[in-house]
Amino acid sequence: MSEKNREHSHRHNHEHKYRKQVINRLARIEGHVRAIKEMAAEGRDCPDILLQIAAVRKALDSTAKVIFADHMESCLVDAVHQGNEDQVLNDLKKALDNFIR
Repeated sequence: MSEKNREHSHRHNHEHKYRKQVINRLARIEGHVRAIKEMAAEGRDCPDILLQIAAVRKALDSTAKVIFADHMESCLVDAVHQGNEDQVLNDLKKALDNFIR
């Protein structure tokens, strides 16, 4: 994690509603990726591996949607209350630019 990202992550002073859900989803994805690695090591058919990779990509996209919803419900609302919505919106735009290329 870059210094700037680490610095940004420490600026959050509110609870994220879906944090536990996100962590659980990422743990399942992590296990799924390990299983795909094992499939490749075992020489499983390429179409089977590609199907599993597609499932992981979909799971990651779904997790990103949960994080985005959390950001909208927590971070943006908190930013408006604290008067720094411009910075939070700029951070969101940058994150979306990186996520959707």
